[in-house]
Amino acid sequence: MRIEQRPLPENLPDLGDLPPLLTRIYAARGVRSAAELEKGLAHLLPVHLLKGMDAAVQLLAQALEQRQRILIVGDFDADGATASCVGMLGLQMLGAAHVDYLVPNRFDYGYGLTPEIVAVALERQPDLLVTVDNGISSVEGVAAAQAAGLKVLVTDHHLPGHTLPSADAIVNPNQPGCEFPSKALAGVGVMFYVLLGLRAHLRSSGWFAQQNIAEPNLAELLDLVALGSVADVVPLDANNRILVHQGLARIRAGRARPGLRAILEVARRDHRRIVSTDLGFIVGPRLNAAGRLDDISLGIECLLCEDADDALQRAQQLEQLNQDRKQIEQGMQQEALVQLKDLPVEGLPFGLCLFEPEWHQGVIGILASRMKERYHRPVIAFADADNGELKGSARSIPGLHIRDTLDAIAASFPELISKFGGHAMAAGLTINKQHYEAFAEAFDAQVRSQLTADDLTGCIYSDGCLADHEFDMQLAQQLRHAGPWGQRFPEPLFHGDFKILSQRLVGERHLKMVLQSSRSAPPVDAIAFNIDVDVWPNPNILEARVAYTLDVNEFRGNETLQLIVSSLTPL
Repeated sequence: MRIEQRPLPENLPDLGDLPPLLTRIYAARGVRSAAELEKGLAHLLPVHLLKGMDAAVQLLAQALEQRQRILIVGDFDADGATASCVGMLGLQMLGAAHVDYLVPNRFDYGYGLTPEIVAVALERQPDLLVTVDNGISSVEGVAAAQAAGLKVLVTDHHLPGHTLPSADAIVNPNQPGCEFPSKALAGVGVMFYVLLGLRAHLRSSGWFAQQNIAEPNLAELLDLVALGSVADVVPLDANNRILVHQGLARIRAGRARPGLRAILEVARRDHRRIVSTDLGFIVGPRLNAAGRLDDISLGIECLLCEDADDALQRAQQLEQLNQDRKQIEQGMQQEALVQLKDLPVEGLPFGLCLFEPEWHQGVIGILASRMKERYHRPVIAFADADNGELKGSARSIPGLHIRDTLDAIAASFPELISKFGGHAMAAGLTINKQHYEAFAEAFDAQVRSQLTADDLTGCIYSDGCLADHEFDMQLAQQLRHAGPWGQRFPEPLFHGDFKILSQRLVGERHLKMVLQSSRSAPPVDAIAFNIDVDVWPNPNILEARVAYTLDVNEFRGNETLQLIVSSLTPL
């Protein structure tokens, strides 16, 4: 793994009265003005820029006025779960008389608003279907719903296919002709914006006075918006950073939903110190575990809980599911490594496909991510769907748009892919089991047409080397709160050569060290997670090149500086 310093613009921007290091860090992430660092809700992009907003608001306003039955159809991941909750809670706050949700079980129905899910939805006798975090590719499902007499509002953020569904309204920043500047809104962010648009319309029409209800503060939903946005790994552009910052502020202030607080409590995380990475690595996986192994409704019900005791009980169930998911994932990883153990890295396909008949459909996405990180190439992991089909989950690397890659394969070999959808870095697909070998070959060929061997060399981008005096708590605290950090706005990472004063294994795979950057520098604690136990600990390795983030470690009320090591190379 090579380390490269992040490029800086020729002229640093004027970002106001910031320390030089922080100015360089922001500049390296594309920040060009102080306005991009604003975190107040007043700086959110205007609602009216979203194409389809007026039609969506009219549909929802009519549903409220006529006391129609609204059914939200969600997705089975953290973004879909939080979007379902935001839709449920927000519409209730705005005065909806009847609102419910339905999320397809991934093992029975698969993803999105399919005709089969429409049939299930009809049992609840809705008047209006609202999709969240799905629907932009549900051409047949929308047609089935409309044929049954239902109105359909699609809210989504996924990239559209060649044909849009004939929904009564579509709100998606990525649909053709949408001028909304931020294409990075998560599904939950899109639903939040729809609620903002609806509230503005209801305010101007006098709805709240007519109904004798107070105009709701929709900012109360921002803890869920932040959670879904970070967990879905959408780019944290300026607009998303506002949403996430405001949500984190609510959580730290103790004003999060009882279910979210309960998940943090079970995970032994202090809500007062939470940062964006905690949403991505602590809360998100526990919520996702329900959708991966069982039914995401458990996670949704946890987040909808008003009673703290009920929320805690559901959070404990999510915790157990997450532990089960980890065990399944570890077993699948070992089986994948066995498949590849006799192949040298240079002999691996550029586009790697993996399949075992017993692999769990709900965990193949995580497996693809782990293998992508290990071998630094696009990976698709497949599981048997028990109907002659294989479900695949794809993860990509910078330089290869995975959904467009699947689209290119589908155009060249129409028989190979039954259906697909997704983003630049992640996608899902279904293929016929008998086409697996042919698809794997076509995928590798398509990746080879877009990437070179150099592109498959892992690279860590660093913000440079810290001076001896910069290894202090003040800088660590400053960086901690300079975010929120996340996808395409990564947490500051530094590198340097260190003497290893001590090293020992903690847990099963974590390396605890004391490092020193120079003779005049103070020793500093460091920890590397999930290290190669065949290499570490090794008392014969006395020096290493280290890539790390500055972290504040709290133990029994004491705070100390700690380096979180992301790369450790013996010198």
